[in-house]
Amino acid sequence: MLAERSARRGQFTLASGRTSTLYIDARLTTMSPDGLALIGRLGLDAIHDAGWRPDAVGGLTLGADPVAYAIAHASALPGGAHRMVRAFTVRKEPKQHGTGRVIEGPFATGDRVVVVEDVITTGGSALRAVESVRAAGGEILGVLALVDREEGGREALEAAGLVVRSLALARDVVERIPA
Repeated sequence: MLAERSARRGQFTLASGRTSTLYIDARLTTMSPDGLALIGRLGLDAIHDAGWRPDAVGGLTLGADPVAYAIAHASALPGGAHRMVRAFTVRKEPKQHGTGRVIEGPFATGDRVVVVEDVITTGGSALRAVESVRAAGGEILGVLALVDREEGGREALEAAGLVVRSLALARDVVERIPA
């Protein structure tokens, strides 16, 4: 699904500022009905398999949002063997009106959290989300990515003391890109 919908070959500048011959716009998958359904189930299973028992999942807007929402929705489906988890969003900048919050949604101080990401390249977005969650009193259990581009992001996150899991590796996506 990621290879067919989200991956492209060419010359691209990534959010990290790096250039690449591979672009993965995961939102083309994560924002589709069947993509949401699949990612929710797989993400929830990966969280369970890692031994994490989060209260909430979320990450830096915009890429992490559909991943978090899919996991939260999957956790509420009947017949599931998993406990329910809430979803939240981390803003890139504090809200300039109202409460001025950085984290939106049903996040609470003391929550055990899995930070989610659509694509990890350098790990910068996930690290920003981790910092915001910690500053708000959350406990980080780990980081779950839909795709690890295998460009040092996992290592940077692990160097920061975080456990990282991914549902797919860039090499797996690349080998399935339609000709």
